[in-house]
This record gives sequence, structure tokens and C-alpha cells, in this order.
Amino acid sequence: MSSLRHQRYFGINPSAFAYAMTTMGASMINSIFGFYYVKLFVNKYKVSEGDFHIAQVVYMVWNAVNDPLFGYLQDNSRVPCCSQRRLSILYGAPLYSLTFLLAWFPWRAYTPGDWLCGLHLAVTLCAFDSLLTFVLLAQCALFAEISSQHQNRLRLVKYSQFASLAGCSNILFCGVLTNNMEDFKTFQAYTVVIAILSCTCMLYTGFHSESRFDNKGSQSEETLSLTQASSQSEPSFSNLRTLVWQILTNRDFQIFVTMNFFQVFMLTFLHNFTIIFTEHLIPQDVLPSMAKSIMYGAGFICPQLLVLSCQGVLHSLGYYKIMLFTFYTEVVMAAVMLVLGPQHYYILAFFLTVNKIIIQATVSVLGLPLSDIIDKDLQKYKRSSPLSSMVFGTNALFTKPAQSLAPMLVLSILNQFGYEQLKEAGNDADPSALENLHSVMFYLVCLVPMCIGALQTIAWRPFSIRSSHTMETKYIDN
Repeated sequence: MSSLRHQRYFGINPSAFAYAMTTMGASMINSIFGFYYVKLFVNKYKVSEGDFHIAQVVYMVWNAVNDPLFGYLQDNSRVPCCSQRRLSILYGAPLYSLTFLLAWFPWRAYTPGDWLCGLHLAVTLCAFDSLLTFVLLAQCALFAEISSQHQNRLRLVKYSQFASLAGCSNILFCGVLTNNMEDFKTFQAYTVVIAILSCTCMLYTGFHSESRFDNKGSQSEETLSLTQASSQSEPSFSNLRTLVWQILTNRDFQIFVTMNFFQVFMLTFLHNFTIIFTEHLIPQDVLPSMAKSIMYGAGFICPQLLVLSCQGVLHSLGYYKIMLFTFYTEVVMAAVMLVLGPQHYYILAFFLTVNKIIIQATVSVLGLPLSDIIDKDLQKYKRSSPLSSMVFGTNALFTKPAQSLAPMLVLSILNQFGYEQLKEAGNDADPSALENLHSVMFYLVCLVPMCIGALQTIAWRPFSIRSSHTMETKYIDN
């Protein structure tokens, strides 16, 4: 209680602060995991391409299935640790941080193509994503349920960006302290410290945050219609099918999911391969290791600064126009980079960094349109409480496969041009083959964002909820 009084004294909103602590904890471990795991398993553990693809396929299936399952469980279960958002975070956080550590400690000394390495990758991806889903679905539901007012949701975005800024900054320190994972023992020790800090942050949310609907089970039966009470309190397959169908037939949800699939693909592409592309396309004498570490850190830190600086624009223009503008920007920047060519190293480094910043910043506001979709669904079907976790989970059912498709497709393309052999050759590599590989990398760097930005523009334009930032409260906050 004293901490809450101190927060109010210093002008900190306790509810938003508690919510944002999970963002801080999750960003600490997610940024490191997404940025380093591909390089770790491909370059250090030397997993075979076949085992890498098998692990990604297993991950893709489980990644897609567990989100709607956990979403349905959290929205319909009568068990408090599942139905109450803060308790889901409280009990899930320690396991979430523990699964983060799975990747960084090999199960034995791997030889190239070791089958156990492939199993290690599959188990790591599935375990980490399971706990990530369980915890962050609850947090996503909190975003929609703490308040229905656009201004209050913008406050949550603002606090989350500060928290994410603090959490993602550890990428910069990680790169400097471990020489971008070259000092692996130090890297392992660093990940243990980060796991502990991450867990502590998320536990704060578990103890201090709450949803407006946490006490829905105590409402008298007279306040609920019999239809809604039975449909949202008695889990069954037919009930699940009905609720999912209602979500899937929402036109705005379909548009959002299409756009978001490409956004997840693009973000995963940059997370997994920026460090590989930079090391190959930008010579060491142009950008030394320290400069590259700063570049990588900027790609995680600056998106939060961008979102924070655009709070007024978000309030006045709304997310629809801003997101559409970012898609245009991605296409134009990629086209300009393609015309300039790969020999402009500083411009290429700037392009990689700015592109990452814009795409990550856009991801940071995706909770706003999805929350508006949840509000619309709540009103349309006159539900007693929103299907927040189910909507976020169903969205993930269609968008999470992009997290596996991106590394699978890109690594397959690179290996077609000898990446698997050339990454080991070093200075002994055939200059002609290396030049071809670098040419392919450059085209990927330019063409992937250009094509995806164009597809997102086409997909996003019909979205109809464009003026929520100008509307008053859509329903009363309790």
C-alpha cells in the first residue's frame, strides 16, 4: 500500500504502472530471445537445416494452437489462476522466465547436425512460447479491460513504452558486455540475471494489477441474462465453436489479422536476421563491434521513444492513419535503398535501424485497434464481459505462424546460395560465392519490407474503426 501512495504522490498512475511492469519484464527476455536464438542454434550449436525446419514446423503448429486454447481457458475457466488476469501473470511469470533460460544452456557438447540440438530447439521454442502466451494473453486482456476510454488506453501505451524502453535497453548492454554473444560464458550469466529481473517485474503486476471484470463471478444472477451467463461460464466445444465463429466473422477482425500476419513476419525477419545481415553486408572496418552493438540497441530502444513522442499525434489523428503512413514509409525507404545499392554502408546501417524502429513502433500500438474490436464485439453480442483473451488468442492463431515461416523461408533462401558452408569458411571463402550470397542478402533486406509494406497497405485500407480516438466512453468503467 505504501508503494501505491508513493506512486500517487509522484504523479504515477498505479494501475498503468502495474500493467507496464509486465511489459518491462517480458521485453527484457523477449528481445534477447528473438534477437539471438537463431544465431545461437545455427552458428554456435550448428543445428542442421533439416532439424531447424522440423523444429520450426512443430513450433508453428503449437504456436498457433496454444493461443486460442489459452484464450478460451482464460475467458471461460472458473479457476482463479486462469480466469483472473493478474493471477495468470502471477503464477505464470516464474515459469516464463525459467523457459527463457532453456536456449542458452546446451544439453551436451553438440557436434554439427546433432539430432539432440534439433530437439533442444523444438522444446525451447514450444516451452518458451507456451508461457509467453499464457502470461501475455492475460496482459493483453488487461489492456482492453482496465478501461474502455481511448485516453486511458493511450496512458497504458505510454507507460508500456517507458517500460519497454527500460527492458529492451538490455540488448545494448548485452551486446557490449558479451561482444554480441562471442563471450558465451558471460552471455549465459547475463541471461540468468535478466531472467531474475524479468520475473520480479512481472510478479509486481501479479500482485498489484486488476481488471474491471475480475469480480464478474460475484455478480448477482439478476444482472446477467441467462443466455450470456451460460454461454460464458460453461466451457464446452459447442460454446467454443460459437464464440470463435462470432470473432472470425467480424470483418474488422479479418482485416486486422491479415495486416498483423505480415507485421509479425516482418518483425521476426528483422529480429532474427539483422545481426547476420549486418555482419555480412557491413565490413568490420566501417562499423566496429561497438558501433554495431549501439545500432542493435537503437533498434530496440528507439521504437519506444518514437511512440512516446507521438502520443499527441495518436490522440489527434488516431492509430488508423498513423499505421497507414508507416506502411507507405516502409515501401518508399526500401525502394530508395534498393536504388542506392549495397555499397553505401552507412546508409544501409541507417536503413536497417530505422526500418526496425518503425516496424517495432507500429507493433506497440496494435493493442488499440484490437481493443476497439473487443469493444465492438462486446456491444454487438451484449456479453456480460468481453472476450479479451479469446480475441487476442484467435488473432495469434493466424499471425503466430509467421514467426516460424520467416526464419524457415529466409534461411532456406540463404542456404541455396551457400550460407551454411560460407559461414564457416571465413577468410577462406570463395570471393565469387560470397559476393553472390551478399547480393541475395541485400535484395532480401530491400525487397521483403517493400513487398510486405505494399501488402499491408492494401489489407489495412478497408478497416472501418477509424474514429475511436474522437469518441467518448463506449461503456461505463466500473
